[in-house]
Amino acid sequence: MSVSLKRPGCFIIIALGLLLSIQSTMVQAKQTPENDRSAAMQQFGGPGSVPGQMADDERLKESLTDVSLPQNYTDWKENLRKEYGLSFTLDYTAGFVGATNTIYDEDFFAGGAARFYGSWELVGRESGNTGSFIFKVEHRHKYTDIPPNGTASQIGFAGVTYPTLSDIEGRLTNLYWKQNLNQNRLEIIAGMIDTTDWVDLYALASPWTGFSNFVFATGGASMAVPDDAALGAYVNAMLTDNLYIIGGFADSNADSTDPFEGFDTFGDHEFFKTIELGWVTSPDRFYFDNTHVTYWHADERETAGVSSGWGVNFSFAHAFNDKWMPFVRAGYADDGGSLLQKTVSAGLGYHWGTNNSLLGLGFNWGQPNEDTFGPDLDDQYTTELFCRLQVMKNLQITPDIQYIKNPALNPEDDDSWVFGLRARLYF
Repeated sequence: MSVSLKRPGCFIIIALGLLLSIQSTMVQAKQTPENDRSAAMQQFGGPGSVPGQMADDERLKESLTDVSLPQNYTDWKENLRKEYGLSFTLDYTAGFVGATNTIYDEDFFAGGAARFYGSWELVGRESGNTGSFIFKVEHRHKYTDIPPNGTASQIGFAGVTYPTLSDIEGRLTNLYWKQNLNQNRLEIIAGMIDTTDWVDLYALASPWTGFSNFVFATGGASMAVPDDAALGAYVNAMLTDNLYIIGGFADSNADSTDPFEGFDTFGDHEFFKTIELGWVTSPDRFYFDNTHVTYWHADERETAGVSSGWGVNFSFAHAFNDKWMPFVRAGYADDGGSLLQKTVSAGLGYHWGTNNSLLGLGFNWGQPNEDTFGPDLDDQYTTELFCRLQVMKNLQITPDIQYIKNPALNPEDDDSWVFGLRARLYF
């Protein structure tokens, strides 16, 4: 009997069956001490997920200055978490971008994004097997006629730069339930999710705090990920202390500006599905020391005119002495509406001091997807260098430079330089 992978139920059944078969042999994790709790609770989510972003901010030890939020505000937030299980963050990100060799007259782009996100632990706080309500809402807006995410189209780049800085205005990103079981070794999430929080992760993947070009983010731009607030579910589990599996699906027709329309489009059964098998040095270093292979499949989207497709992605990243992090990532796509059909990236991240300052350097070769852009386009080569400065304990400033060789959709120019400055204030 053959099993079709064109329905999300197959992925969930396979994942659940595997989880049930190995549950009796899973090593029981010890109760997590309170001071290590944030790291353990976010282990499956990436650096851009709600739990991951809050945990990353909490890891901060020092900054380039001693300026920080008032202690009474910090104490109030910590008391709120301890007494009621509610954690939240408000942040604002502003971006300013200049580019050379643009197709049209615009060469300067600016915009911002305000976010409110958090986690409310409602059940199981004493046992450690918590059930949490996760939420995130945003407002993305432009300062100039074209926002920073429009840079790609202006230089003819077959991809996305500064994807978080658009003019989409009010949107929902997350509204889901996260249930941790077996002392955080098993996690089930369901609701309106952002698939890039759970798929093909590594520490530099978040465009809020890491690279600004999407070729260095989820799937290396070769994965047909849906919009945020996509109705779906994921099952994530540590099979051993080092081996993990992640499987799930989401609605490919999601629209984060009209998220509840998803209850109608979900019935079209046009889904994005993934299953990932990976190895980590330990569960609490989930996206710092991670090697994995991810398979994805996207159903045909008849209304949108996008063909079905599938792909495979590989990722290796390892942090040495919590300072150096080399990475190698690659992806292949067969149709499906992705940006690239072949991609290879390599690079390095470097933390200095005990603060959150970070230097990142990445190189990418990418072949535009013929199913998306048409045939006979040039291969693109992208280099990005960024330096994230932890200026204050709640302020990051990140200048970056990108050099793009052979922008595939630019008929006039052979290259383009992109200069960006990003600032994130959070409290």
